[in-house]
Amino acid sequence: MSLALARKYRPATFDDLIGQEAVSQTLSQALDGKRLSHAYLFSGLRGSGKTSTARIFAKALLCQKGENSHPCGICPNCTMASENSHMDIIEMDAASNRGIDDIKDLIEHTKYKPSLARYKIFIIDEVHMLTPQAFNALLKTLEEPPDFVKFILATTDPLKLPATILSRTQHFRFKKIPQPLILKHLEHILDLEKVGYEREALDIIARSGAGSLRDSLTLLDQAIVYSKNFVDVATVTNMLGIIEPGLLEALLSSIMNKNTPQILAFIKTATEYEAEMILDEFTLYLKELLLDEKNTFSPMIIERFFRILAESKHLLSLGSDGEFVLSLALFKMMEALELRDIDTMIRGLEQELKGVEVSQIIVTTPETPLNHEVTVITENDIVPAPLIQKPNSTPLSQSNAVDTEMPIPATPIQHSPANTLFEKLVAKLYDRDYDLGACFERNIIFENFIDKELTWGSMAEGEDKKILTTHWGLISHFVQDIFGVDTKITNIAKKKGDTPPSIGKESVQELALVHEDADATSMIEEVEMKSSCIAPDAGETEAAKEKDPSTLFDEPMIKEAIALFDPKKVRIKRNA
Repeated sequence: MSLALARKYRPATFDDLIGQEAVSQTLSQALDGKRLSHAYLFSGLRGSGKTSTARIFAKALLCQKGENSHPCGICPNCTMASENSHMDIIEMDAASNRGIDDIKDLIEHTKYKPSLARYKIFIIDEVHMLTPQAFNALLKTLEEPPDFVKFILATTDPLKLPATILSRTQHFRFKKIPQPLILKHLEHILDLEKVGYEREALDIIARSGAGSLRDSLTLLDQAIVYSKNFVDVATVTNMLGIIEPGLLEALLSSIMNKNTPQILAFIKTATEYEAEMILDEFTLYLKELLLDEKNTFSPMIIERFFRILAESKHLLSLGSDGEFVLSLALFKMMEALELRDIDTMIRGLEQELKGVEVSQIIVTTPETPLNHEVTVITENDIVPAPLIQKPNSTPLSQSNAVDTEMPIPATPIQHSPANTLFEKLVAKLYDRDYDLGACFERNIIFENFIDKELTWGSMAEGEDKKILTTHWGLISHFVQDIFGVDTKITNIAKKKGDTPPSIGKESVQELALVHEDADATSMIEEVEMKSSCIAPDAGETEAAKEKDPSTLFDEPMIKEAIALFDPKKVRIKRNA
């Protein structure tokens, strides 16, 4: 009588185990080093070799030549162990003997010494099926059995075992057997059986086995019979009811070429298959494409196709019509090719903006930092910042000041280090408060900066003088911040029209603050600065709640926008 391949080619030694090198090596070294435990737990996928390993280990323990990793195989103990007829190897199926009475009988057997060998070995398969009462009854014996008793437990679901059982055993985890190893083993068996085959057909069988060698051998047995001793792709796919890989390859080509007639023809052909099976096979085919070194499809396209297939599987789980779901999925995959991937868009923008250099970044914030707008200014559309007005012109609104470029005289200005510092002061006032910066610029004329004394002329009158007086604390603070803490400010009163400011497009005009009497300086310095967050007594005013405008550039979105567009300038303003 012929045996099933799974039984005929069951491993007989540790060297015969497929894909479980860590387990076989550990057990072999334990046998050779005489470092044996009283209880072992083998867990893993079905068909991964748990029961076969337990029998090999039991035979190695009972061999008359002694405990070693390579039993002789010819002594009476080895012979009986190989034939599953040894009296001292007791196998128990916990799925059918799961009650407390069955465990009591097993415990009773542990009281008697072995009949023939040095150990009495109990192999309990599917141990997770025992009842809680049976587990509790086994605990004490499992923890401290007699010296001549060994327990080997096997399970496919170790999570169902109580922690008290796990803590009393050495746990060996059997891995899912890799598909290449299963394929190699199937080829070896067919060579021994002298059966012809196609490698692609065996690959389908190994993949269908899903990591279980026993399942793969069972399918191989069936394929040998169905194919009349020649295992090829056509017979295997017909036997398993799956679609041939060649059809999937042609289908993917039709989708990429947007060949609607061929896709419709495939849908008609696919009516004899289950839609769920086609989706599963297509998913596996995409996986192979992704891992193929010669793959010409981008991961982005494969990811889109996978999402569509996953959504279609969900629709099938809701009871939708299989043919309709499959048709919808294929046409959605074809439409997915129309979408440009993000990387392509970014590269296109980089090419368009290539060559634009950043000269400076200017931040202008209103008193209430809400509803900001980012304006990107390229090298062909440069607006001088801060924008200024002539002294006698009508004040501009904030939005006009940001977006309008005023006519500027072309008279050049000779710059010195002190001039540059004064320009920085004007720019900082603009950044802090646009109206204050404009007022300061209209009325202030820079004179000189010598020996920590800053001298300027002032033409301020009426409302402008009131504004500068109110914000004197802020102006003084900025002066000390830019020119130095010990800087002394000297005001020189001037009349409008004495020295009209000369303004260049590339610079900021040097202007001044006017006071009518000699004691004006001390009087202004005592004024409380209610509109600035720098003033200690600002209280709950809106200005006291303002944040530093420069922190806006720490926002992730602003960083990404600047990195992407590489702008000439970035200005922030409040929406009207």
